[in-house]
Amino acid sequence: MGKTGSRANIECPTGLVSRQEAEIGRLTEKINRDRTAAEKAPHAQDLIEAANVLLACEAYDKENLNCRLCHSFSELRRKTAALVVRAGHLNC
Repeated sequence: MGKTGSRANIECPTGLVSRQEAEIGRLTEKINRDRTAAEKAPHAQDLIEAANVLLACEAYDKENLNCRLCHSFSELRRKTAALVVRAGHLNC
């Protein structure tokens, strides 16, 4: 969940991606900043919710590459954040 040298640009027909991306970036930075899984878990849960907003988009068009990319990235983010939440609940 780190930063890369360049950002992909998903051209969302509804503008939903750009509205959610700032929140997703903010949450990702918080997750990366925290040291323990328990500290990361609340931010990861919020990230799951932000990804779910994108996954629930009513304008999703399986024929649109941008929509498919958005769904793929959102699903990956959701799954990764879910692992962080699970790790945060472990008593290690």
